[in-house]
Amino acid sequence: MVQNEIVEIKIEELIPLAKKFLKEERRLVIMNGYVDDKGENVVAYNFDIDGHIRTYLLKGEKVVPSLTPLYAGSAQWCEEEICEMMEIEFEGLEKSGRLFLPEDFDGTGQILVVPLNELREKNNL
Repeated sequence: MVQNEIVEIKIEELIPLAKKFLKEERRLVIMNGYVDDKGENVVAYNFDIDGHIRTYLLKGEKVVPSLTPLYAGSAQWCEEEICEMMEIEFEGLEKSGRLFLPEDFDGTGQILVVPLNELREKNNL
């Protein structure tokens, strides 16, 4: 059975922790971003630790160091998606452009469901 442990970290702990896990060949499973009930940004980093998922929560930051230089594509897609959906930036992340939202969406406010044909039309696809 896979167990999940949640640990809250500070921004200055993120890169040393990621470097340690990379050296130990720990896999970055997924990253998620959300706004908590206090209105703070939260980035959740989920690592495979001996078959168990350990989640590290980084709370209240608007600018976060990118893990892409360490974890390449495992981090890049997640960071780009989080940037697109939230008011948060990853220092050092070279964005490839919007993944799925219109260019004028700024990451604030409520995200409304928009039919795919409207998104395509707005983005000239």
